[in-house]
Amino acid sequence: MRMSVLARVVLALAIVAGGVASRPPAEAPQPWPVYAADAAATHYSPLTDINRSNIDRLAVAWEWKTGDDRIEAPAGTRPGSFENTPLMIDDVLYVSTPYNRVAALDAETGAEKWTYDPQAYAAGQPPNGTGLVHRGLAAWRDGTRLRIFINSRAKLVCLDAGTGRPVETFGAHGVVDLTQGLRWSVDAARYTNTSPPTVYKDLVILGNGVGDRLTYRQDPPGDVRAFDARTGRQVWSFHTVPGAGEAGVETWGDESWKFTGHTNVWAPMSLDDRRGLLYLPVSTPSNDHFGGRRPGANVYGESLVCLDAATGVVKWYFQIVHHGLWDYDPPAAPSVVTMRVAGRSIDGVVQLTKQGFAFVFDRVTGRPVWPIEERAVPPSDVPGEQAWPTQPVPTRPAAFAPQGMTMDDAFDVTPALRAAAQAELQKYRLGPLYTPPSVQGTFTRPGVIGGANWGGSAFDPATGRLYVKISNAPAVLRIVPGPQANNRPGESDAEFAGAQGSATFVPPPSSTTPPASAAGTTAATPASGGAASSGRAGRGGARGLPLVKPPYGEVVAIDLNTGDIAWRTPFGDMPSLRNHPALAGAKLPEALGSPGAWGVIVTKSGLVLGGTSDDSSLHALDAETGKELWHLQVPRPPSATPMTYRTSAGHQFLVIATGGGTNAALVALRVGSGPVWRKPGLAP
Repeated sequence: MRMSVLARVVLALAIVAGGVASRPPAEAPQPWPVYAADAAATHYSPLTDINRSNIDRLAVAWEWKTGDDRIEAPAGTRPGSFENTPLMIDDVLYVSTPYNRVAALDAETGAEKWTYDPQAYAAGQPPNGTGLVHRGLAAWRDGTRLRIFINSRAKLVCLDAGTGRPVETFGAHGVVDLTQGLRWSVDAARYTNTSPPTVYKDLVILGNGVGDRLTYRQDPPGDVRAFDARTGRQVWSFHTVPGAGEAGVETWGDESWKFTGHTNVWAPMSLDDRRGLLYLPVSTPSNDHFGGRRPGANVYGESLVCLDAATGVVKWYFQIVHHGLWDYDPPAAPSVVTMRVAGRSIDGVVQLTKQGFAFVFDRVTGRPVWPIEERAVPPSDVPGEQAWPTQPVPTRPAAFAPQGMTMDDAFDVTPALRAAAQAELQKYRLGPLYTPPSVQGTFTRPGVIGGANWGGSAFDPATGRLYVKISNAPAVLRIVPGPQANNRPGESDAEFAGAQGSATFVPPPSSTTPPASAAGTTAATPASGGAASSGRAGRGGARGLPLVKPPYGEVVAIDLNTGDIAWRTPFGDMPSLRNHPALAGAKLPEALGSPGAWGVIVTKSGLVLGGTSDDSSLHALDAETGKELWHLQVPRPPSATPMTYRTSAGHQFLVIATGGGTNAALVALRVGSGPVWRKPGLAP
């Protein structure tokens, strides 16, 4: 039977229409719903739109300025670095600024939808030495309604995600006062938060931040607490310093548990959602560098603690540092991973440390995946100090950061500069890792920013590799004796402060040199010719050169299936050092590396992505080899861990916070042919 021309045309149109209808739909949106990508803190994205073949076409699509420069804050108050990693849910970005303001942005265009201001600056400058900073938010769904939580200084605020207004039924008109329900009363101006809350089912869980060297009797405690996400009611509280009758109280000699604060969880936490297990990186007790008033191991100080997320009951813990004296508090959310070791699948959890170790445990039982040995460490000669005689050291993986200091580690680009660096180092006590702080001043490496820090790690579930951005930034730890160094309970606050530890940072010349702390605290100060309360610690002499060899920042890939380091590579460069007049004609490494506390992410397409501040650049590394595939200079130094997502329009974006203070902006990049921004005077 012959078909008419019209019938053939109709049939052809039907086939075409059917072909269109049968095509796969556009790629689905891919959110970034949690600060570290997921509750397990993997910093992993399954997206492949941005990949090795097109990374060189990644360009700036839009930027959003924080607006913190328009705020009239009390004198002396300032915004710090822009350290936020946003959330992306339902095509909306949720971001917190250094001043703790919350904004909702269109994820495709960056257009501002709403802002909310908790007025964190109204209480003045926090005593933490960083200025006001905030790193992330948390989201929770109440049926179909999305809620956004920010823990801003001493407030927990619940916002309606659609309007940005506080939810009236939560706490007091949307706000919970975090100074209520603690072990003892605290000054709200000395209680703060920088990391996002953690959400488990209908609970919002958070720790707190305290200025490290803000030390006095009953300084703010580190209680970790869970609040009902609907009402704001406190559901449970975990005492990081055990109280009377609680397990571990015997490790706090001279009843120091009655007055020792800090021991807080300032870093992000992580979750095994399915099992309801919460992992806490608990920090150092007060005082960071002198423990004469808290003799003993000081459980749960500087420990990885696993809690039942529903009740706050301890399931297991491991103390990473006994009787901490180095400010080696676990700085990052533990990575909840699955690996295959010796043919056996293990659900694990990995805690990175400032001192450059990765402690790997079975996440359910707390048993180490590889043996951890207690090794003897040097004793302290500080009057009144009882340093712990051993410290735990993992047998695998090997340390991922340089540890300890000898004269052979001195900056040695030229013989003259090596001699100058060694002459400066002779002023201090040198030794292996865990050489205690001293009255002379102990040159310690890693320093108090690590090693690893709050950026944590990125985990690729397909390969079992963990990617860690590290810093090589030493510090001098000095004890300043006082007339009442050994006072015990009953002394006045002034007497209690008789002996203090201080840290002088010894970074390479860098835009990331930590700022001086607020007045009135015994705190870290920059070493660029400045002085701690304990005296001067130079950076290699008047020329301000480093005291240690490069690289100063690296990315390290750890194979968790074997415990081996797969590769390590310098990350970023330091133009200020490379162009230093004293180094004219000197042979320098191709990349010097750039230090920084933030981290990297990894994608299914095999890219490790992150930013470095000294060269104001974003970088892409090949996840398999560590080779740099691409870098792009941006207008302001990157200052946070990036994130990535795909919108409903089908575009994958890479987003990172840059700058700080009054010059901070969120920058979004996507593949295209737009202009590439470069700073004048820097090579591409």
